Amino acid sequence: MRKKLILLTIVFTAIFSFGVSAQFDVGVDIFSSYVWRGTKFGAGPAMQPWVEFSTGGFSIGAWGSYCFSMNEAMEADLYASYSFDMAESSSLSFTVTDYYLPDAPWFNDESHFFEPMASVGVGSFSFTAAYMIGAEETEVSDIYLEAGLSLGSVNLTLGAGDGMYTSDEKFNVCNIGIGTSKDISITDTFSLPVSGAVILNPSKEVFYVVVGISL
Repeated sequence: MRKKLILLTIVFTAIFSFGVSAQFDVGVDIFSSYVWRGTKFGAGPAMQPWVEFSTGGFSIGAWGSYCFSMNEAMEADLYASYSFDMAESSSLSFTVTDYYLPDAPWFNDESHFFEPMASVGVGSFSFTAAYMIGAEETEVSDIYLEAGLSLGSVNLTLGAGDGMYTSDEKFNVCNIGIGTSKDISITDTFSLPVSGAVILNPSKEVFYVVVGISL
């Protein structure tokens, strides 16, 4: 309960502090399947709505995922993030996320997973470190590290973690991805953003092809 209250305090304090100047944005992504950090959740296509308030380098928001199947793998997350502009083409950001699984009561600590995350970007290279923890009963204490490289329109990803990310819960490579994106022109004034990736999780010995659109 304490972790949820801390995140909610950050969210509502930011809304009241920056409510006048903050920008509000909403959107939805639709993917052929929900694959995150080398692990697939649910079955079938997934709709992933999001809402976000932002001002300067600070942002707060909510993100969800709902699969079009009986195995829905529902998720509804809250997050707060702050990004710093450093030297030219360099950035640093810190994010705190409350992952919630709506198939259980929201006020149940076992339904939530709390994750602080730090990301740094230098030119076309990025590195992310995250540490997810759950209620004591869940015994979740998972580390995830990811390096990324952008080569023009191609994005390369190499991620490693332990716990839920790997087959034996030991630290290992769990996410090797190659992705790209493009805009498909529908009319003279409207284009549809499309993205796709091929993803290999060597630890679980699974391979995915994922394509999505953004609205």
